[in-house]
Amino acid sequence: MAAITYVEAITQGLREEMARDADVFCLGQDIGVYGGAFGVTKGLIDEFGKDRVWETPLSESAIIGNAIGAAIYGLRPVAEMQFADFVACGFNQLVNNAAKLHYRWGPKVPLVVRLPWGGGVSGGPFHSQCMEAWFLNVPGLKLVCPATPRDAKALIKSAIRDDNPVLYFEHKHLYRDPKLREEVGEVEPLEIGRARVAREGRHVSVVTFGAMVHKALHAADDLAREGIEVEVLDLRSLRPYDTEAIKATVQKTCRVLVLNEATLMGSVAGEFASFISEHCFEFLDAPVMRMGALETPIPYAPELEQVMLPSHEKILSALRGLARY
Repeated sequence: MAAITYVEAITQGLREEMARDADVFCLGQDIGVYGGAFGVTKGLIDEFGKDRVWETPLSESAIIGNAIGAAIYGLRPVAEMQFADFVACGFNQLVNNAAKLHYRWGPKVPLVVRLPWGGGVSGGPFHSQCMEAWFLNVPGLKLVCPATPRDAKALIKSAIRDDNPVLYFEHKHLYRDPKLREEVGEVEPLEIGRARVAREGRHVSVVTFGAMVHKALHAADDLAREGIEVEVLDLRSLRPYDTEAIKATVQKTCRVLVLNEATLMGSVAGEFASFISEHCFEFLDAPVMRMGALETPIPYAPELEQVMLPSHEKILSALRGLARY
């Protein structure tokens, strides 16, 4: 079995779901012959034709609006935003339409919006944002964010088969990282809302998701040589999220760093830190810490971007401080 990249895993998942269910189709800008901005849909138009791989105009509101209509009609659309940042142009369709239709009059809305998201690729301020917190406050939407090829494939299947609108955050920095290659093969859909322990530890926990999982694992490897055993909890899903897994890791280590890539003000890290403080206070031996990016738009320059985003050195320092507290 050949090891595949994160991006290849998403493509495999899309292909298998389109082959399994004729109601599944893709739509977005340049997703046909060109294969999308990052090549995720490359080859699908040759296999499934133009009726199931729709080339759309440059209009995110139209893409999401058409996808909502198709979902209500009974199809299972997978809409691609070229960059997750551009979903702002379809915000009303997602937040005031897709998220509320089932509540208002009962239809299923089996819609997936794929969102290439995050920094680390020198994309600058309009192509690198982490906007998961924009949607965390919206009942009716589900948010998933795989960190590995296996989870990427399993969760795209889960998202497509779900009868609710699912925002599928796929991290651009992980797409073709050779260190993440995995033998994936056949996988079953994962239950949305179930975390995984990416690394066992006993001294301090990192609760995180997406590309930050791998930064946390890198830090954990270095700290293990100092005798500090770090547990890394990969949430995989932000709405719903796995409260029992969070409780379990807090009870185990009694010290927690909540790590996200976005800036801290109003970020999802605040939600998880609040949950831990409210529900796990009696187990804590140190204050719940949060880490995110600096409070500034992401710069183009790679050197400045690395300063702005959570770095290996900052994560090491925070975890050492928690372990000593």
